[in-house]
Amino acid sequence: MTNTITDRRILKEIYERYYNDFVAYDKDESLRSTKIYVPIDCNVIASKFNVDPDIIFGRLYYHLDKKHGYTKDNGHKVHLFAMKAGEDMHTVNFPMLAAVLAEHEQSYYRFLIPLVLSVVALSFSIAGLLAGGT
Repeated sequence: MTNTITDRRILKEIYERYYNDFVAYDKDESLRSTKIYVPIDCNVIASKFNVDPDIIFGRLYYHLDKKHGYTKDNGHKVHLFAMKAGEDMHTVNFPMLAAVLAEHEQSYYRFLIPLVLSVVALSFSIAGLLAGGT
């Protein structure tokens, strides 16, 4: 059975894999239609996690875009994942992705650090009980 991939891991993989593509636009605007929206390949991301590409596409399009996309006051929609931006297909709003990833990373470490400290404290408590009990 394949492990379920967290949103954080998907976003982190996209960020790490496509960051250089995002910044390359400043040097060559002919690389893609817009600076903000960077085309990604769901097949490449899926192969990293050994899952079907439709899982990655679905998570981005049906879940993450609905969760983090928004509508501006003028009615214009801002997508995290857009089917098409200019001539580019399957694009991510890279600055928004970076912000969402930062929130996921913060939540992850906010959970992980206390958990690790608790395990260390528990280990010391058990070691103290074992040492004092003999």
